[in-house]
Formats: sequence, C-alpha cells, structure tokens
Amino acid sequence: MNLARLELAPEESLGFVPEWQLARYRSIAEREGARIAIRSLPFPRLLDGIPRERLARTQNTPLSELSSRQHTTEQVAWTLLGAPTEGWADAVLGEPDVEKLWKALGHCVRLDEDDPVEAWRAHIARLRARAATLNERRFDSLRYRGPGTELTVGLRPDSHWDSGGGTTIFGQWHVANIPTEEVFTTPDPARTEGTVRSTRPLTIGGAVVAGLEVRFEAGRIVEVRADSGVELVEAQLAKDEGARFLGEVALVDGTSRVGETGLVFFDTLFDENATCHVAYGRGFADGVEGGSGKTLAELGVNDSSIHTDFMIGGPEVEVDGVTPDGNVVPLLRDNVWQLPE
Repeated sequence: MNLARLELAPEESLGFVPEWQLARYRSIAEREGARIAIRSLPFPRLLDGIPRERLARTQNTPLSELSSRQHTTEQVAWTLLGAPTEGWADAVLGEPDVEKLWKALGHCVRLDEDDPVEAWRAHIARLRARAATLNERRFDSLRYRGPGTELTVGLRPDSHWDSGGGTTIFGQWHVANIPTEEVFTTPDPARTEGTVRSTRPLTIGGAVVAGLEVRFEAGRIVEVRADSGVELVEAQLAKDEGARFLGEVALVDGTSRVGETGLVFFDTLFDENATCHVAYGRGFADGVEGGSGKTLAELGVNDSSIHTDFMIGGPEVEVDGVTPDGNVVPLLRDNVWQLPE
C-alpha cells in the first residue's frame, strides 16, 4: 500500500495524515495509556525505485512528530520491539531464514536466558549504575576519535545520564526500547564541534543512508555527505532549525547483546544499541536534572519535529570524558568500558 501511494499519489498528498489517527494518539496520552509497537522489515528493498524526494515527503508527518514528542516528554508508557520476517532475515542474513533471525533477536532481547524477566531487571540495574557513575563524574564534554571522526560534544552542567528504563509523567515505569544497551543524556546543543562518520548504515523511511559524514560548527550541522541517501538526511534537517543540532548522545560498549551478534539489522531500534550513537533533533527532558514533567522550552533543551539516531562508535573509535578543568578520562577503548562498575 505504501509503495502504491509513493508511485501514484499526488505529490502534495504524500505527507497527509487523517485527523482520526492524530486523535487516537492524543487519546492514549489523555488516558495515561500505553503503546506497544511491534514492527518488522518485510520488504527491505521495496522502495529502492522511489525517487528520494518523494520518499522524503512521507517522513516526519504530523503523526510521527506527535508520537515522537509524546515519547521524549514521557506522556505515554511505550515499548518498541521487532519481529522477524523472511524479507528482514534476507536483508540481515543474506537468506530468508526466519528461525535464524529469531535466534539472533532472541539473544538481543534476552529470551535465551533461563528467566528473561529477571535478566532484564538485572540488565537495567546495571545500566542505571553506569549512568549513576557518569552523573557523579560531571563531565563537561565527550570526545570521539576514530577513522573520519574528530568530534567533541559539549554537555550541560545539569546533563543527566539515564538508561532504557523510564517513568512517565504519571508515574508508570516502562522499558521503552527492547532491546536497549545504552546510557544517554541531553547535550548542550550549542557546543558540538568537528566531524563524525557513521559506523553503521542508517535506515530512514525504509531507505538506507550509507557512509554518512556530518560536520558541526558551534553545535550546528553545516555539512552532510553520504555514499547514498543523503537526500533523506537533508530533508530531515530542513524541517526546522532545531533539526540541525544534537538532542542526544549515547554510550554503548562491547557487552551489547546486539553488538555481540555481529549483524547489521537495518533498523535503528537494533543498530543504535550495537554501538555509541548521537541523535540530531529533539532532546529529552529527562536528560536534564529535574527535567521530568517540564517542557523542552522551559529547560532550554533543543527542540525539533524530528529525532534521528545514527551510529558513530565501534572498536576503532576512542571515547573520552573531559572534566571542566580539562582532564581527559578514557571511557571506551576497543569497545571496552573503562570506568569502574
């Protein structure tokens, strides 16, 4: 249906969302409800023949913007997870072996443990402890060095590190992304400098962005290059001024269950949890000390209609924390976490 729409619909209709869909999402938040999204990649190459300009018009619709804003401001409890299909297995494994992909995903989401629920509780507790250690350190910035990457991301004095388990504004605890392997925070949007090269493909709207390189000046994205799909990134960056600034920085080490598979899933839900990543666009209120329940404007957090993660870590990328007085503390070397746990 999406392919038919992209092939045949009038240009001006491609971003249209019926009001009832928006009302449904608003109703979930008003009722302090929950949203469970199960997604897959049934036909990975289906949209390859669609002009990128038309594909870009279907991205960042009022519905996706509303959903993303509800998530980042914790208005609903939500969980996002994936289910294997033959097409997705073929894209990931080179063969339509659904059972083999189930095995890989089962490892990522800890279904191969004797007690998966207890394994998740222990995992989230470990991530929370790691976030607490970073909060105690109060780093002024993070520094990334690797092939094609010389990047410094400035942090706020009140940047708060968090993990995948969150609490809504009405008090419901939930694990938003399954899997999750990250600790993350909201950076200072004006203090990102340098160039970064993506270490994994980025999927936007069913199309792949490969070889992405981004250059920042005074926090703002000023140049974007890619081997393919650069038009999709540029279309997102053109949505509003906040799209060109970072809203998230996240650390992931080599103990990641996703990273252990050695697979590229062509789905940000999984690939962002394989390695370190950043996101351009909207930040998180919870990424600021005392930010829960406050608006991004009140907190001075970068705001945008988009939030797009792309992966920048790996064994060849060194990550350091820089203290306010300039001391450099190793955080990741060869994908190994360096701080005491």
